[in-house]
Amino acid sequence: MKAPAFWATGGWPALALTPASWLWRVGAGLRKATTTPYRPSVPLICVGNATAGGAGKTPTVLAVAGDLLARGRRVGLLSRGHGGRLTGPVRVDPARHAAADVGDEPLLLAGTAPTVIARDRAAGARLLEQIGVDVIVMDDGLQNPSLAPTLCLLVVDGGAGIGNGRLIPAGPLREPWRDALEKSDAVVLIGEDRTGIAARIGDGCPVLRAVLEPAPAALALRARRVLGFAGIGRPDKFRETLTGLGAEIVGFRAFDDHHPYRPLEVMELVERAVAENAIAVTTAKDAVRLPAEARAMVTVVDVSLAWRDPAAARAVLARAVV
Repeated sequence: MKAPAFWATGGWPALALTPASWLWRVGAGLRKATTTPYRPSVPLICVGNATAGGAGKTPTVLAVAGDLLARGRRVGLLSRGHGGRLTGPVRVDPARHAAADVGDEPLLLAGTAPTVIARDRAAGARLLEQIGVDVIVMDDGLQNPSLAPTLCLLVVDGGAGIGNGRLIPAGPLREPWRDALEKSDAVVLIGEDRTGIAARIGDGCPVLRAVLEPAPAALALRARRVLGFAGIGRPDKFRETLTGLGAEIVGFRAFDDHHPYRPLEVMELVERAVAENAIAVTTAKDAVRLPAEARAMVTVVDVSLAWRDPAAARAVLARAVV
């Protein structure tokens, strides 16, 4: 889905839907009250967010995993597998699985460390324990009461913040902002703080500043004519990346998050790019959802998360993994 405009601005639709958001909160409370969380035998680091849509969780997971791998830890990654047909628990195999099977994000994660998808997160954690990992990093799950994390990182997109501050469906919040903060050991604030979210965090929770940096190969797009497209939580983030690279954007199309691309759809984008003397470009997350025959026709712009203060990030992670 695409986030409705009133999730950012508020207004009468948000007010009208506020009673429905109370039902959302009651449902979440009942689920928590009736669930006994599983505590894995190894440290579990939860990387989550408070809002629906993309905040930068997956790049944060990859950054955390990279730091732990560099220190010699046996890292396992856990995902729900959103957008995939398999319920799991199953270990992701990029040579055998497609995005339609396991979701797009797990395919990206599996290139870094053993990755398991499971709708039942506790079952997924048990499978990773059987595989023999000594630390689990979970992509999303801050609102999932089935696991007891050792450490929680709350990821916030500095450009979007928490929108109008209301709960789904009146706003983008999955749970009240204060509840998300209370269960988090640190906030990962990605990009420029355009909404003043840092002031709403206060002094009780450390803030780790970070940015999404394009891969060095993307620098070749400077002054190039491009036609961009993206089906991610906030497609405008990709447009901003292209602008930051100095590319000349001749067109841009935003799709729903996790959009399954059809061959004809991609060919139309590629043909339009050719007609504009441009190249078609998309994100790494979108690339794994492209039809196999179309991937060579589209340039992938990969990004990675970089900590503003790596020492501060390592100090937070040390609370869970020495």
